[in-house]
Amino acid sequence: MFSACYLKGTFKLRSGQISNEYFDKYRFESQPELLRSVAFHLKSQLPSDTQALAGLEMGGIPIATALSLETGLPVVFVRKTPKEYGTCLFAEGIDIQNKKLCVIEDVITTGGQVLISTEDLRKSGAIIDTVLCAILRGDKNNPQFKNANLTIKSLFSADELKQA
Repeated sequence: MFSACYLKGTFKLRSGQISNEYFDKYRFESQPELLRSVAFHLKSQLPSDTQALAGLEMGGIPIATALSLETGLPVVFVRKTPKEYGTCLFAEGIDIQNKKLCVIEDVITTGGQVLISTEDLRKSGAIIDTVLCAILRGDKNNPQFKNANLTIKSLFSADELKQA
């Protein structure tokens, strides 16, 4: 996976941070064999009481879909902002009221979008305590995650990928 998605250069991250390295998740999410492997290995980290997966726009959606195919769990597609037409929902798919969701993301650095989306899902009645990601660039012990009662689990840390 490292050779498929690791880039060197100057990159602005979603958090606003500047980095001299970048994990281009679309390079592994667009390759069926890598995406299937990511889903297969994330499956073992899912809490056993998970009722549905919540894939965050945009990179979490392919992983959540592959994980749904792997587990048989339904998936909800979570937008950053509700669309302004049709259903006008920010979470598309099954009804999430009183459902135990596991949030799925591709790469987490600071977790800003994870925290925003989790709060929105909880306001809509979802029960969430775990987030799974393929690559964790930041600190899973970030106090913001603890304050939000979230456990972060990842397939790889950025350091683990670089050492592989």
